[in-house]
Parts: sequence; structure tokens; C-alpha cells
Amino acid sequence: MSASTQVKLLISLAQIDGLVADRERNYISKIGVANGLTPDDMSKLFEQRHDLIVPADLSDAQKFDCLFHLVQLMKIDERMYREEILFCSTIAEKLGYRKEVMFDLMLNVKAGNMDENEKEKLEDLTRKYLV
Repeated sequence: MSASTQVKLLISLAQIDGLVADRERNYISKIGVANGLTPDDMSKLFEQRHDLIVPADLSDAQKFDCLFHLVQLMKIDERMYREEILFCSTIAEKLGYRKEVMFDLMLNVKAGNMDENEKEKLEDLTRKYLV
């Protein structure tokens, strides 16, 4: 998945409650810049609404990474809205997961840093939800 596609999904989730909080903006910007987008690119993306495009040719690891970042973003402002959960469930289905994957993700994804070992265990746990 391209960096801009992933960032657009994250921005769409952050915009659901009508306001992109500073913590959400910082989180998304770090992901975008780490994947080659410039701060100017990021500013422009935050000013727009985006179509929900989920590429069909992603590896299982890329699917997990995308969904992991969405759930982590949802938890970052310490408030989870029904609309955000529904958004993530919809994207999970588009990625090829059963909706039930959200239960394990919501229980196990931390808003803060997670080490690679934690993420790998979570990826193994969620693999059973791929269709």
C-alpha cells in the first residue's frame, strides 16, 4: 500500500468526529514522513476529504500493518467513538478480515509504543480472522 493511501485512510478515520486532534495529527504525520511524504504533502492531505480506497493486492503483513495503525490511531486520543469502530470494521472487511478481528485488536493494541515482539504476537493472533 502506498504511503499516501495509508495516510488517507488514517486521516479519514481522524476526521470522523469532526476534529483532528493534535495527537492524531502528529501520529499520522510521523507515519507519512517516515514513508517518504514531505511535511508539505501532509499538510495538503489534512485539508482534504478522501475516498476510502483499500488496495486488493496487499500481503497479509501489509493488511495487518494497515489495520494496526488504524486501531492505534483510534485509541490515541483515549476516546473511541462508535463511528470510528464501524470505520475500522469496514476497513478490516475490505482488507479480508472478519469483523470479529476488532475484538482482539481493541483489547491488545496500545495507544503508545508497542515493541516488535508484541506486534508479531498480535499479528499471529489476528491471522485466524483472514478469510
